[in-house]
Amino acid sequence: MKAMILAAGRGERMRPLTDSNPKPLLEAGGKPLVVWVIEALARARFAELVINVSHLGSRIERALGDGRRWNVRISYSHEPEALETAGGIAKALPLLGAVPFAVVNGDIHTDFDFSRLAAPREGAAAHLVLVDNPPHHPAGDFALECGRVANEGEALYTFSGIGVYHPALFSHIRAGTKCQLASVLRPRIAAGLVTGEHYRGRWQDIGTPERLAALDGALRS
Repeated sequence: MKAMILAAGRGERMRPLTDSNPKPLLEAGGKPLVVWVIEALARARFAELVINVSHLGSRIERALGDGRRWNVRISYSHEPEALETAGGIAKALPLLGAVPFAVVNGDIHTDFDFSRLAAPREGAAAHLVLVDNPPHHPAGDFALECGRVANEGEALYTFSGIGVYHPALFSHIRAGTKCQLASVLRPRIAAGLVTGEHYRGRWQDIGTPERLAALDGALRS
């Protein structure tokens, strides 16, 4: 299975750090955020990675190269303007192929074992990893009922930015157009076509300078 790392975002909440440095290359524990993700995927035996780039994308390419230092092969999907999550995935489909693939946000830090990811069960369009709601997102995103993701429910969890998708989920999106992932997922969720799991391990969304500093301190200690 191939994996895609989402790295095209501008990182507005990270400004001014992202004015001169792409968000995935911001460091915590002496290592760029995206490298933590690459290393975890490599340990899980993902050999082919696709990374979408836009804002200061050439710096990401120079820093990561072809991936050989992690024993993976990295291909890049270039977006002149960031296309949101679903739009970015749709543009990268020629690199991802015709079978299900994993997608991971490039600005999270987690001890999730990516080797657990598998193709969505027959008939499903996607599989999402959900986590407990962090303080900055108390309302959550989705419910989980008997292994199926629901748009509503008594308990809502936060989408971790880790998922596995069937390429057909994005085939209707014209390459180069912006499209949010929620607009693609929610109709399939309503139809019962998205499975999920609740991960209770370490997971952090590194979305602000304060969270980056906190992670850096924790990793260095």
